[in-house]
Amino acid sequence: MSERPIGIAILAMGGEGGGVLADWIVDLAEHEGYPAQTTSVPGVAQRTGATIYYVEFHPRALDVHDHAHEPVLSLVPTPGDVDIVLASELMEMGRAIQRGLVTPDRTTLIASTHRVYSMTEKTSMSDGRVDPRPFVAQAQKAAKHFVHADFARIAEQNGSVISAALFGALAGANVLPFSREQFEAAIKRAGVGVQSSLNAFAAGFATALAANSDTAQAKDQVPGDAARERGRRPFDIGSTNHPEIAALDRRIQSEFPAQAADILHRAVRRLADYQDVRYAQAYLDRLKPLRAADDVATYAVRGDDLLLAETARHLALWMSYEDTVRVAELKIRATRFARVRDEVKAAPEQLLHINEFLHPRIEEIADTLPATLGRWLLKPGPLRSMVERMTWRGRVVRTTSLRGFLMLYGVASLRGTRRRSLRYQREQVEIDAWLARTLRYAAHDYALALEIARSQRLVKGYGDTHARGMRNYRKIEAVLPLIARTVAPAARLKALCEAALADEEGVRLDALLDELRRNEGVSNAHAGHESVNVARAPVSSATP
Repeated sequence: MSERPIGIAILAMGGEGGGVLADWIVDLAEHEGYPAQTTSVPGVAQRTGATIYYVEFHPRALDVHDHAHEPVLSLVPTPGDVDIVLASELMEMGRAIQRGLVTPDRTTLIASTHRVYSMTEKTSMSDGRVDPRPFVAQAQKAAKHFVHADFARIAEQNGSVISAALFGALAGANVLPFSREQFEAAIKRAGVGVQSSLNAFAAGFATALAANSDTAQAKDQVPGDAARERGRRPFDIGSTNHPEIAALDRRIQSEFPAQAADILHRAVRRLADYQDVRYAQAYLDRLKPLRAADDVATYAVRGDDLLLAETARHLALWMSYEDTVRVAELKIRATRFARVRDEVKAAPEQLLHINEFLHPRIEEIADTLPATLGRWLLKPGPLRSMVERMTWRGRVVRTTSLRGFLMLYGVASLRGTRRRSLRYQREQVEIDAWLARTLRYAAHDYALALEIARSQRLVKGYGDTHARGMRNYRKIEAVLPLIARTVAPAARLKALCEAALADEEGVRLDALLDELRRNEGVSNAHAGHESVNVARAPVSSATP
């Protein structure tokens, strides 16, 4: 037998039906008389655990009982020898290319362009998301034929899992010796979720068919766009029909430039949802002085209004800082329960349990209390020791139980007393100081003021994350006068902020700060030496 088997590699993560997809392909081949087999190699935990499934079958239907002609099939994919690669996510596609499984002379690559972010992306102190565009560009070069779309969205729209949409794309790519009806028969023989799987199969088939005829539309081919759209959720409060929000919208239109309007409209809804409408009004009050700064800046001549827009964005984020009240409120929202139920695809008659691991530090507990009581709790003494002993291990709270729900509901109800809390007072002082610095530097160095506004990105999260960010922010804040005296202060401040986001330990930031102080010391010493020479010059010239 000189004909080589057809090799299909499937790269999928846990819960995406990669094994079901492999079984469908094997059942399809065997039912049509093609000797076939499948193997799987589980990977280490990456997101929900990546696995490579490998299917091989002979390219001609044979009598499988004729042992003289029964082929020997491989157990693992060999680089350069894979005909079809199916990837359930963009980074899995990248890994297939990196491993050499995709080659331009033979491989058809079918990949979903949606993203499931890795832990390194999620835990990054800055925006750690990987740009997907180079991956798509590389895939177009690496594969003989490349079919890509957001197959996760296609499956979701049809009430199924991504494996069914990818199976449809495999049929639509027309690279296997089977008809659409034979593909669909394999799904029917499996007998599980047949109708929803067939619906997703049909949508995946149409997508691949469109790609084959060069009529695919860009909206389904641009990676990440659909994921970003799915990530946008309207705030629970702040409909345009709400009279108080509508009044804020009118104020934005009359008092602020159109370039910043979109950010401001979103921000007032976010802050009204976070606290109340009065809090959103205070947000606009804080921004009015920045509007005047943009009016007199040369940047405003181009109509950019950069400083106002950037400050508005970061101010909204800072004023909606995460505290125990906010965390508790978000965990018990009906929209969250519905989203989790939808994600795990729980049937209406099934019970859903959600367990939360909560580990508040003594600082977070104190921050939630009224300022005087919070400061008292932070002082060393019996009360602090007792609270620390009670909370140091953390606890699991089931928010779907009455007891767990009421516990978090009680914490969330402290929203009305947030303005008296220790955390609120601290944050408002920091916010006012940040705005004052931004406005002060805007008068003589607009670019530096812009970077001061953006430095707020260092302050985020709660707990240890917030403590680290605030520590780095204050380190940079302390050297702003030194930065302002450098040759390119805006670029220097930007570099310091990027260093602060580079690592949790702050090693790079400390190194740059030390360098800045050393350079300032050398500069002062040099300036002092010159002033001494100038002072001595008249004396030496008067000497006989």
